[in-house]
This record gives sequence, C-alpha cells and structure tokens, in this order.
Amino acid sequence: MYLHMLSELQIHVFQAKSGGCAAFLSNFDPQVSAKITFGNSQYDLPPWSISILQDCKDEVFNTATVKAPSTQKKMTTVASFDWQSYDEEAPSSDDSDTFSMSGLYEQLNVTRDASDYLWYLTEIDISPNEEFLKNGQFPELTVMSAGHALHVFINNQLAGTVWGSLKNTKITFSQNVKLRAGVNKISMLSVSVGLANVGTHFENYNIGILGPITLKGLNDGTRDLTKQQWSYKVGLKGERLSLHTLDGSSSVEWLQGSFVAQKQPLTWYKTTFNAPKGDAPLALDMNGMGKGQIWVNGEGVGRYWPANKAHGNCDKCSYAGIYNENKCNQYCGEPSQRWYHVPRSWLRPTGNFLVIFEEWGGNPDWITLVQRTT
Repeated sequence: MYLHMLSELQIHVFQAKSGGCAAFLSNFDPQVSAKITFGNSQYDLPPWSISILQDCKDEVFNTATVKAPSTQKKMTTVASFDWQSYDEEAPSSDDSDTFSMSGLYEQLNVTRDASDYLWYLTEIDISPNEEFLKNGQFPELTVMSAGHALHVFINNQLAGTVWGSLKNTKITFSQNVKLRAGVNKISMLSVSVGLANVGTHFENYNIGILGPITLKGLNDGTRDLTKQQWSYKVGLKGERLSLHTLDGSSSVEWLQGSFVAQKQPLTWYKTTFNAPKGDAPLALDMNGMGKGQIWVNGEGVGRYWPANKAHGNCDKCSYAGIYNENKCNQYCGEPSQRWYHVPRSWLRPTGNFLVIFEEWGGNPDWITLVQRTT
C-alpha cells in the first residue's frame, strides 16, 4: 500500500504480489468537486466522496452517486374503537397504603422500581386574612425535581405538568396556583420515563422531587414546604387493581357513551376489537394522545409520548461533511413516535382487550388500529 495526499485529496493504492491492484480516490472537500489524475487517467470526484478503482483503472463505485432502492410504506386504518373510561383520582394522605415522613425522599428509594409513579402529598393551611384572597394575585408554587416528569394538582385540579430531556432530566415547576382559605391539598405525581438509561455511576442517578419546594406571595413572604410532613403513595390505583387485565377491569365501574372522559389527565380507557384478516403488521395510531402506556390482552405494548414533539433543525440535508446527531433531521415539530406495534401473535380472532392509561389528557376518538403496507 502507498498513500498520496494533496490538500483535500487523497489516493490510497493497494497492490498484491500477484499483480492485483485497487485504488481509493478521496475528495474530503464538503462543497467543491475535484479532478484527480491517476495512472495517466483523469477522474471526477464529487464533494465528500470516495471512488474505488478496480485494477487501479476502472471506476466501479463512488460513494456520492450510489443509489439504494427505496420503498414507500403506507399506514391504513383498519379499525376504530368504542371507548369506556375510568378516572384515576389523586390519593388522600390518610389512605391505608400511604405513609408519612418529614421532608422529601428520592423516588427510586421509595418505589424500589415497583412502579413508574410516586405520589408526593401534603397540605397547607391558608389564613382567611391572606391578601391574595382579596386581590386575586395567587402565590407562586416552585417545585424542584430531579425528573423525569411531574404533574402538580391543587385540590385535585391539575395545575400544570413539566418534564425533562435526555440532556437535562432535572425539571422545575413554577406557577401561580389557585388556593383557598383553609386547608389546601397539594398532590404531585412524579414519573420515571427512562430518560437516563446509560452512563458511569448510573446506579447513583436520582429522580423524583428532592426540593426545595416554596410558596411565594403570602402575607409573611415565602413559605418553605420542603421539610414539612409529606405523605407518599407508590403507584396508581389502576395499577394495583390490574385494570390492564380483563379480570382486574371488572372491579371498577367504567363510564360509557357521552360520559367517556376526553382531554382529562390520569384517565384509563378500555375497549375490545377483532383482529383484521391477513398478516400485514399492525400498530396503534396514538397521534391524538399525550403520554401514557398501552396494553393488549394484558401484554404491555409500551409507553407512548406523541405529545412530546421532535426538536431540531430540519433544513436542507446534505450527505457532505462530518456527521453529527443534529444533521439531516426529519419531521421536526412532529411526534418522535406516532405508531406503536401490536404483534399479531398477541391477538385472538375476536374480543381482543385494549387498555390505555393517559397521563396528560388526550382524545381517544383519534386512536385507530392501522396496518402497514409497502
């Protein structure tokens, strides 16, 4: 082998003792084409490309001009659903399976991976003399969490939701919250969604609400809620009742028809469907939903999160230049995943049981069963 280099151009030649020869002509300029004279012949090289010369003479391949066969895949709706719903309410601090401690505790140390969900519950007493009750300038609640997602409820009403990212799982909820005179109930659902899943000392990563938690805008200034009494409840009521199974779902009363919840957080949905004929791959189109989990016949399809849109720069794409993870992005502003595969091996010909737990609030009427054709 020998190597010839000139500016952005390189020539690599491999010769065998038997006389065989192969040459690689490289143009590393990401914008400008080049001409290379080699072995008494001239070769045109597009930007950022390599040509392979058979017997060091005939060009048989260039990386910039190769074309791969392409197919277009189509997702066709084959079924829609009639839903029933069940509301997952925030627990009470005096429920039998809650426990109380002073201060805040890391989520995994409490849940022991028994659930993705941990409730943090407390109460605050608001004096009827508070000025904000007269002027309507409600106090600001600030909650610091190690991630990955957080739903904040005030007196059983959703006040807001925040979530982290792979680069920064830590999150902060900071919002004015509507409080009333007397005892107010703060219920916060901390959610692990697997954002951080690799790295050194991974076993030491924290999640959950670690504080501080403050309430700013009271007559006496800012109240620190971090070290007061907090109650904890691991998981959801629907998880304990196994609502994702046929037997478990029969233990509660489900709403039907016009009473089915829509765009409401912490809602379970169930329905049944028949398997479409054929062997084409099947998936659930979850584009109208927010974030949650899916089960079919008791089997976990997985988490869905179409409300978390893909970020990035989707400008014109060029193969030229060094690759990085932000290059040639597609579908910016659209869900990072919309369709969720349902294995046909899980299905029966009729009466398949589908359950969805929706955290954020979505429109279940938009969910359809689709099959993929090429």
